[in-house]
Amino acid sequence: GTFVDKWIGTGNVVFTDNMAKGVEGTDNGRNFCVPAGSAYLVYGETSLTEGAEYDIAIKINGKFDDMTEEEKAEVARIVGMGALKYFLLKVDARKNMLFNPEESIDFNGNTGPFIQYTYARIRSILRKAADAGIRLPEKLSPAVGLSVKEEEIVQHIADFAAVVRQAGTEYQPAAVANYCYELVKEYNQFYHDFSILRETDPDKQAFRLVLSLNVAKVVRLGMGLLGIEMPERM
Repeated sequence: GTFVDKWIGTGNVVFTDNMAKGVEGTDNGRNFCVPAGSAYLVYGETSLTEGAEYDIAIKINGKFDDMTEEEKAEVARIVGMGALKYFLLKVDARKNMLFNPEESIDFNGNTGPFIQYTYARIRSILRKAADAGIRLPEKLSPAVGLSVKEEEIVQHIADFAAVVRQAGTEYQPAAVANYCYELVKEYNQFYHDFSILRETDPDKQAFRLVLSLNVAKVVRLGMGLLGIEMPERM
């Protein structure tokens, strides 16, 4: 099962008794507060999930002219639900939190959409590599020299299993959520500082593609533990 099976419903958010978290927030100037141990269902006439999906649909409108309306709606569903779940689960389960619907769907910062966007970016890089006839090697060259940033990302990937064990032992999904955020933040810095598809050294290019592939795998696994789906495109 996933962490989300224990703490959050598949539709609207539901906290169980073993969650100490309470939620406060605002929606268009209206305040709402949900005590710890309560079920947060709807505000106004729109559920949290429907509201998030609608806001994401507005953000992506016009960006994917090659997508059908059904495909756009599916991206909005995945990202909207991911935004809501991640915003709630990234906070220590023992603490109250202030829920901000607008902040939860921001494509920058410690949010679900930021992580999902980075995953979609990596998937796009890998598709372009495949279209260009670039094949990932079964073994990487031991002679390839790594930058400090690349070494840091490799170490971050290696820490994943320990983070999951700790999160499971301590009932802290926030550990996994914030691990995923820190990993994609590191990857985005790497992406902006180093060439991948335009790298002329084939060994370096192969390593960076394999590194990207493994970042995507770990992020998908980590977010999957939180019950959050990852879109192939955004």
